Amino acid sequence: MFVLECSICERRAGPHDLLCSACGELLAYTLPTDIRQVPLLQTFAERRLSNDPRDLSGVWRYRELLPPLPEAMMTTLGENSVPIYTAQHGAAYAPLDRLTYLHLGMNPTGSFKDAGMTVAISHARARGARVAVCASTGNTAAAMAAYAARAGMTAVVLIPAGGISTAKLAQTLDYGARVIAIDGDFDQALEIVRTLDPVKVAIVNSINPYRIEGQKCAVLRLLELRNWQAPDWIVVPGGNLGNTSALGKGLREAHQLGIIDRLPRIAVVQASGAAPFVTVVRDGTTMQPVRANTTATAIKIGSPASWRKALREIEITHGTAVAVDDDQIADARAIIGRDGVGCEPASAATLAGLRLLRQHDVIAADEDVVLVLTGHVLKDGVYAATYHESAAPYANRTLSPTTPAEVTALIESLA
Repeated sequence: MFVLECSICERRAGPHDLLCSACGELLAYTLPTDIRQVPLLQTFAERRLSNDPRDLSGVWRYRELLPPLPEAMMTTLGENSVPIYTAQHGAAYAPLDRLTYLHLGMNPTGSFKDAGMTVAISHARARGARVAVCASTGNTAAAMAAYAARAGMTAVVLIPAGGISTAKLAQTLDYGARVIAIDGDFDQALEIVRTLDPVKVAIVNSINPYRIEGQKCAVLRLLELRNWQAPDWIVVPGGNLGNTSALGKGLREAHQLGIIDRLPRIAVVQASGAAPFVTVVRDGTTMQPVRANTTATAIKIGSPASWRKALREIEITHGTAVAVDDDQIADARAIIGRDGVGCEPASAATLAGLRLLRQHDVIAADEDVVLVLTGHVLKDGVYAATYHESAAPYANRTLSPTTPAEVTALIESLA
C-alpha cells in the first residue's frame, strides 16, 4: 500500500497531515513494494488506445503509481497529454547538437500545475472537502479554480496584489474562484495559507503531497514519448521547487521499477533576483529567504517551500542549479518562439540556463537535453508584446509602412 511519511525523518503521517508532526518538514508518498508485479509498460501502452477518461489523462493513465482513488471521485480535464518538440533554434542558441522541449504549457489551463491539481482536487473531493485554497503567482490559481469548478468545490485564491499577469487573473476569475489580493508577495500569501486547518479546507499548494504525485507524471509522459529512453539532462525552472521535487521523484521511481536504466541529471534554473536555491546548491548552506524580484512572475518566489526535497533530487541525480537574469530570460523566450513554440517567461529560464551551463562546459554539446516549459505563451501576452516593441536583440518589431506601394515593396523584399 502507499505510505505517507515525512520526506526527511520518515515518520508516518496521518491522512490529513500536510507537515510532519515531529520535524515540521514536507510529506511524501512511497510506492507499494509489490508494484513490480504489474506489467506497467504493457498496461500504459494499452491505455493509450482507450477512450476511457482515466486513460486519456496523462496522469491517471499511470494510476498504479498514484495513491488509490474511487473512480467516481476522479476530476480530470485530460491533463498532461502534452507534446515534446524538437528545438532547432534553441539548440543553435545553446549551442547543442540536439534539444527538445517538453511543453507542459499545453495542459488544459496552460501550465504544468494541472497534472498535480487533478490528483490534489480529486482526493480532496473524495474526503468531502468543500473548499480548496492556495497562494499563487497565477498558474496554481488558474489550475485550482478549474479543477475545483469541475469537482463542485469552492476555490479561494490568495495572490500578491499586482503580482500576477492579467491573463492568469482572468482565467482564475472565469473559473469562479474567490480571489483575495494581499499587500505582500507570494511567500507572505503562502504563510497565511499554511496557518489554515487542513482538515477544514483542502490546501493545494505544492506542500500538498498529492500535488507532487500528479506532477511526477510529467516525467512518465516524457519517457513514454521517448519510448522509455532517458535523456542525459532535464532542465526545469525553479520557483517554489515543488516541480523539481516531483520530477526527481518520478525519475527515481521509474528507475526503481526498471522502467529506465539510468537517472537523468536535473538542472534547476532560477531568476537571479529570486535565486535562494542556487545559493544552497552552490555553497552547501541552508535556505536563506530573499525578497524576490524578477519579471518572470511564475518563479518570483524568495522562500521556496520544497527546497529540501528539491535538494535531495539534485544530489541524487548529480544535478546542479544556476541563476540567469531577466534579460537573458527575455531573449531565450524569443528564441523559443522562433521554433514555433510559445512559452511564458519562467519557462524560458530553462534555455537561458542551458546556455550558461554550456558556456561553463557543465553540459557537453553532444548530450541529450530536455527543457521543461511550464507555461503557455498566452499566460503573459503583455510581456511578449512589450519585448517585441523594445530594442532587445531578438525583438520582432511591428512594421509601419505609410503607403500601399511601401507595403507591396516590403512584402516583395521578403519573397
